Amino acid sequence: MANEPSPAPSKPPAQPAAASTAPAAPVSEPFDEARYLARRRRRVPVGLGLSLLGFLIFLLGLKPALFGLDRSPVIGFVQIATFLVGLAIICLGGYTCLIVLWKTRPISIAADIGVRLVATGYVVCVFAGMADIFGIGGNPAPSVPYFGELQARGVEVGLLVILIGFLLIIPYHQYRKR
Repeated sequence: MANEPSPAPSKPPAQPAAASTAPAAPVSEPFDEARYLARRRRRVPVGLGLSLLGFLIFLLGLKPALFGLDRSPVIGFVQIATFLVGLAIICLGGYTCLIVLWKTRPISIAADIGVRLVATGYVVCVFAGMADIFGIGGNPAPSVPYFGELQARGVEVGLLVILIGFLLIIPYHQYRKR
């Protein structure tokens, strides 16, 4: 048994000509606008829920005393990080809700700019809020990070940019009188 030669590997069967066995092109289903809109409308409660969750996290970072969690008289790193995470979730939920308003219409250039402004405003908020951690704030790195007045102004500017972005995402063409 040990001295028996192993069987020769078998060759795979020859494939017939590709033209004769090629599957027919799949027939696409017609576009069902009602089903598409129903699926997009389900995003509204998700977006609103995200926005509410983000707002609660934002409040937890900004005023932890509302939840009985205040441990420091100043706003430190953990609080800044928490309200920035909450702000990110608010931006995601707002985008999810507002993009549904476009229905089947293509998104305009102004709305695209609005999406980019929302992202830019968030980046401004992150860099303004974390300025001490990044080493560009008023308190040098060895000291405790402190959310000062200049950082608050920077976050306010970022929030203003986010607001302008959200206003640009709204499809005003639907509300004009014809």
